[in-house]
Amino acid sequence: MDSFENQLLIAMPSLDDSYFNKTVTYICEHNAEGAMGLIINLPIDITLNELLIQIDEAKEDNPALAQQVLTGGPVSQDRGFVLHSTQPGWNSSLALSHDVMITTSKDILMALGTEDAPEKYMVTLGYAGWGPGQLEEEIKANSWLLTPADDTIIFDTPIEQRWKKATEKLGIDIAHLSSEVGHA
Repeated sequence: MDSFENQLLIAMPSLDDSYFNKTVTYICEHNAEGAMGLIINLPIDITLNELLIQIDEAKEDNPALAQQVLTGGPVSQDRGFVLHSTQPGWNSSLALSHDVMITTSKDILMALGTEDAPEKYMVTLGYAGWGPGQLEEEIKANSWLLTPADDTIIFDTPIEQRWKKATEKLGIDIAHLSSEVGHA
C-alpha cells in the first residue's frame, strides 16, 4: 500500500460534496486502518485570538493572532489541532515531515503570539477521516488529486488561494479542470 502521508489532497471540481468543495487537505496519517487529514483552506468565523480567549479568559487580546481558525474537517469539531513549522522543545508535537509538526496540546496554543511560538502555524478545529480503503476508492473515482505537501502552500499562501496554488503545483490550470468525470 502506498501511503499518502505528507501529501496535499486536492478536491476535484466534480467532487459533489458541499463540505469538501475546493478544499485542500494535508494528509497527516494514512495506513491500512484509514486516513486522517486537516483541511487547510476552510476558515471559520473566529480568529485565533478569539479562540484563545475562549479557552483561557486570562489571556490578553493579542493583535498578532488575528489569523482565522480553520475547520480541519467534519469529525470532532470540538477538538483543536495545531500544524506548525518544525521547532525543537515541543515534546507533545509529532513530526509529520522535515517541515511540519502536529499537536493537540494546549501548551503550544498558549505559546502562540509569544517569542516561544513556532515561526509558522495554523489552528484547525476538527479533522477529515477516511476508513480502510475509502480514500483510495475516492481517488480512483476521480474525486481527489494528490501532490507532495508544500509548507509554502500550507503556511504562507493566503487561505483563499491555497486550492489554486495546490493545483498549479501539479501543472494544472484550474480553468481547464472539468467537473465531468470519466476514465481513459
